[in-house]
Amino acid sequence: KLQFLYLIATKMPAEIISGKEIAATIRGELKADVEKLREQGKKDPGLAVIIVGERKDSQTYVRLKHKAAEECGYKSFQIALPADISQEDLVEKVEECNNNPDIHGLIVQLPLPKHINEAAVLNRVAYAKDVDGLGPDNICSLYTRGKEPMAYPCTPLGIITMLERSGVEIEGARAAVIGRSNIVGLPVAHMLMQRNATVTVCHTRTKDMAAVCREADIVVAAAGCLEMVKADWIRPGAAVIDVGTNCVDDATKKQGYRTVGDVDFANAKEVAGKISPVPGGVGPMTIAMLLSNTLRSFKRVECPESA
Repeated sequence: KLQFLYLIATKMPAEIISGKEIAATIRGELKADVEKLREQGKKDPGLAVIIVGERKDSQTYVRLKHKAAEECGYKSFQIALPADISQEDLVEKVEECNNNPDIHGLIVQLPLPKHINEAAVLNRVAYAKDVDGLGPDNICSLYTRGKEPMAYPCTPLGIITMLERSGVEIEGARAAVIGRSNIVGLPVAHMLMQRNATVTVCHTRTKDMAAVCREADIVVAAAGCLEMVKADWIRPGAAVIDVGTNCVDDATKKQGYRTVGDVDFANAKEVAGKISPVPGGVGPMTIAMLLSNTLRSFKRVECPESA
């Protein structure tokens, strides 16, 4: 304990890994790429988002995706469907998008209404257009040594990109991933291993999780648990990526709440070497990776020589 206190007393506060800034840079790169393709006579990349129902949070996410896509020069298709749509009709709409040559990336905004089988719908998204990277073919390719998926899952890809663009050395590093979801925890753990990190996946049955994290050079917190990762869980100088999005009541905010991560940011930044904030960390990167995946999908079809 005394050694830990000495180490944090003699170090500078962490460098902030701003996903907002990195994402803005990536969007600028994508926009420039699209403009070059236009000069070559190519059509614009097309991204379609299907949203079912009127959940406010889902509408916000779709609006952000639409805005980012248009800013980068993409053709954005927003397909809003009623909450009581049948599964058969929703699948039919997915198939329409699969067959539309102007759509190069397709996502179905989750969650779907309870009467719809999400897996059955997502499985109908064409492999080549699964820019969320979460369809069975992409996931199978991700977990198969020697194979590369058409698209990597957006949030894990955003995490890896944040680390790499911030100068964090992944190869040879020890990494702790907190959370084992199919959307973030498991894929990001595998992607870290692909880059030759030694990875421990922590979960609700992990014994002495703090001790595991203290051994890690990289900590990815994706448990969905408000500020569970404390400063004394973190090895001095480690890189910390906070994926958590937890809402806390806050009367000073217009919406009545503020977003807080899985890491005790105020204290952890005094120990970590690099750390991502919430908000302004992983969230903007997820959308940037969605656009990046869409452009890759576009190039495979429209200009295979450069894909």
